[in-house]
Amino acid sequence: MDMHEYQAKGILHHYGIPIPEFRVASSLEEVEKIIQELSLNQAVLKIQVHAGGRGKAGGVKFAKNKEEIVSVAKQLIGMKMVNNQTGPEGVIAHKILIAAPLEIKKEYYLGAVIDRESAQPILIASPEGGMDIEEIAVKHPEKILKLPIELTGEVKPFRIVRLLNFMGWKGDQAQMGAKMARGIARAFIQTDSSLLEINPLVEDGKGDLWALDAKLSVDDNALFRQPEIAAFYDPSQQSKTEVEAKEFDLAYIAMEGNIGCMVNGAGLAMATMDLIYHYGGKPANFLDVGGGASKEKVAAGFKIILEDPSVKAILVNIFGGIMNCAVLAEGIIAAVQEGEIRVPLIVRMEGTNVDEGKRLLKESQLKIITADSLADAAEKSVATLNR
Repeated sequence: MDMHEYQAKGILHHYGIPIPEFRVASSLEEVEKIIQELSLNQAVLKIQVHAGGRGKAGGVKFAKNKEEIVSVAKQLIGMKMVNNQTGPEGVIAHKILIAAPLEIKKEYYLGAVIDRESAQPILIASPEGGMDIEEIAVKHPEKILKLPIELTGEVKPFRIVRLLNFMGWKGDQAQMGAKMARGIARAFIQTDSSLLEINPLVEDGKGDLWALDAKLSVDDNALFRQPEIAAFYDPSQQSKTEVEAKEFDLAYIAMEGNIGCMVNGAGLAMATMDLIYHYGGKPANFLDVGGGASKEKVAAGFKIILEDPSVKAILVNIFGGIMNCAVLAEGIIAAVQEGEIRVPLIVRMEGTNVDEGKRLLKESQLKIITADSLADAAEKSVATLNR
């Protein structure tokens, strides 16, 4: 789950990371109060959305006086941001972050991720911040340092020393840098994060270090033990179908295709989409109903898929391990009988109670195309588009 910058900064502050004072506003009345509270004559205003590239999209602005702060806030509150991260539908900024400008002497990068190759959490540091870290890694790999984080959330002292030397931090600044690195490592582990990023981490005119921007994403599968973070969920930053899918505990991602997919299990879903591509089609979505899907969850899955007007066929591919194929069949029959499915429906199922599931589909006398294998199902799905 992604969170807004102001939420991420609140968490980092809890771990001792120095954050410039800020406020968040969702109305011009709140903006006026913030100007008074912080005695602002100048300000930086940033839209709060779940996407990067805010500056390039015009979502980060500098205001030179009180009147301009209000004027800029009026532009940014409710702004729709569209870029390659948001997709063509874009996202709406319902809140903005307001802070006094900070004198910036130098920008750095400091973050934490899960390194899939080494199967461990790592710190990533660079003396070059404010840019795309992936671009730096490709063009200037010598400017990237990666250090393991212990599963306790600690970073071994000799690695902290290596980090300080790499970043060029000495004296009091080294102490601040070491504290920030340790705080980031603890925050990353203790919040079950998949990504924690401070970019830029800046040095001000006095040599102090500050987290000027922050990005934090938490593993969805760990939210059950992170109730305070789970409460940060903002449905306004997702599409209507993604919000509906979350309500039914369905894993759904919209894609730019015309064959809707309903599958149980992420691996099987990926294989299904690969075969659709192989036979010349394009999947319209990723939809994993999970291992124990109920009749209601299956019906909800169909509804979500059909909300996409580009869907011209639906492929259901279920392997019944935990899931009962008869339950799946009942859900399919109910959805078709209610008149919700108006496009060709291709069903392939195997596993628990499969014979009963196939019997129910056959005796329903509904227009359902059955398939004997995954390849057969994918091929038949693509064939329906050419009729």
